Amino acid sequence: MKKKLMLYLTIQQMTEQNFSISQIAKQLKISRTTVYKYLEMTPDESFKWSSSLSSRKKKLDQHKEWLLAWLQEYPHLSAAQMQDWLLERFPNFIVAESTMRLYVSQLREEYQIEKRPRERIYEAIEEQPKGKQMQVDWGETRQKTKDKREVKLYCICFVLSHSRYKYIEWQDRPFTTRDTIRSHENALQYFGGMPEEIVYDQDHLITVSENSGDIILTGEFQAYKGQRKFRMYLCRKADPESKGMIENVVKYVKGNFADSRIFTTIDNWNERCLEWLKRTGNFKVHSGTKKRPAEVFLLEKQHLKPVSHLTLFEDTNESSITRTVNKDNTLHYKSNRYSVPLGTYRPKGLNKVSIDIHKDEDNRQHLVITRYPEGEVLAKHLIELTKGKLIKNRNHSRDRSKGIQAYKETVIRQFKNAELATTYLDKVLESYPRYKRDQLGIFHKATVDYVAFIDRALQKCVDEHLMSANDFTDVAKYLSTMTNEEQLIQGSKSVKSRSYNIQVGTRSISTYTDILGGVVS
Repeated sequence: MKKKLMLYLTIQQMTEQNFSISQIAKQLKISRTTVYKYLEMTPDESFKWSSSLSSRKKKLDQHKEWLLAWLQEYPHLSAAQMQDWLLERFPNFIVAESTMRLYVSQLREEYQIEKRPRERIYEAIEEQPKGKQMQVDWGETRQKTKDKREVKLYCICFVLSHSRYKYIEWQDRPFTTRDTIRSHENALQYFGGMPEEIVYDQDHLITVSENSGDIILTGEFQAYKGQRKFRMYLCRKADPESKGMIENVVKYVKGNFADSRIFTTIDNWNERCLEWLKRTGNFKVHSGTKKRPAEVFLLEKQHLKPVSHLTLFEDTNESSITRTVNKDNTLHYKSNRYSVPLGTYRPKGLNKVSIDIHKDEDNRQHLVITRYPEGEVLAKHLIELTKGKLIKNRNHSRDRSKGIQAYKETVIRQFKNAELATTYLDKVLESYPRYKRDQLGIFHKATVDYVAFIDRALQKCVDEHLMSANDFTDVAKYLSTMTNEEQLIQGSKSVKSRSYNIQVGTRSISTYTDILGGVVS
């Protein structure tokens, strides 16, 4: 209210000082129409009008706390991004973009939240015919989790050049060539067809080298291109203008969807991104074409080539389907959590497992989880069709009655050769009948601290008859400090020569307590 009255008085004073309408508008950064409106008001009319504005309820007032909290935490957010965040939480809430912009602008003025300007790059893009071209590029971003940790995410973006219709896929690890091929197939299924030409950057995932137009592709991608039979265009190095469309898509995804959004799991992140595409990425009017990509795509889709079932893709990528094991020994698959045996999760390990889908005689789908592709089966679950469920095997729960035996099985599960580990641990525990839990605690800590060396340490301890958890820890620690050259030299020598020259010290009982840090059964 005060600002409106002050603006009215300022316009009146500048008019008395013989400022023109254009000069007033330019200096106060308002439109000439606004200047005329204020000049036509009497003082009483301006007071009543400004008072009515302060008492008038606005449609976005019901979400003011959300919007204000976002602005205060992320001052750089645009009105368009906050509108998408509102739609994500309140799908039935409808508000015009201009109303949103005005309301956010007023919030910034009222609470003195300044938006940092960002440089924008403009470029002319030649229009492509329907179904002719698709552009592809990769990106990466860092996201915050609920517990304020930071994770690095990687995405691959696809856009049809005519309609600007987009598809995005994310991973919590760098893309491999197999991941790239799988994402291509998912994109073609999402689009319902394939364009004539695909434009790429000179990325190491698809190319080995390029010399004056002679392109050498990676073996896997060359086989994929040969089977799909699409024409390929590779941009020159350091020439982003030749694929500016997809460059802008990557910026748009990172700046609108990913920016300041909280990460939970990669499956949930991909699901939210697909919802964002439907709601915003492919629905909002494109600034260049002035049309909605989703509407233009309905016409372009008719010009895409049909895609058939691809056998080669399945053969080369079946083993690349992985999931991350969470610290509660579960993994996410299609919005549900599936359990794995206790001890599968390693605090300092990679925690990747392979998954596959099998059908039984009744045509029911089962999720099969293995430690390595075609390796030991960790768990098998009947796939749940609803969402938000925890599917857990009874034998994946901690059995308190088993005590030492359960603890031993947890430790054994960390080794690739379970039979050898069982034999070794049985002998160690037999030698320390009063300190079984302490020995297992030291073993477990060593499997966490030296996860990459525990299998070789196990074999060495068996060969050298080093029968204690401390001996095992010393061997694993020693192996972790060796260079690759030293490992090759040591591996070429006879085991009986004791070439490792490991000094195993004698520890007091208190050392066990210090190492364990208080192991709880």
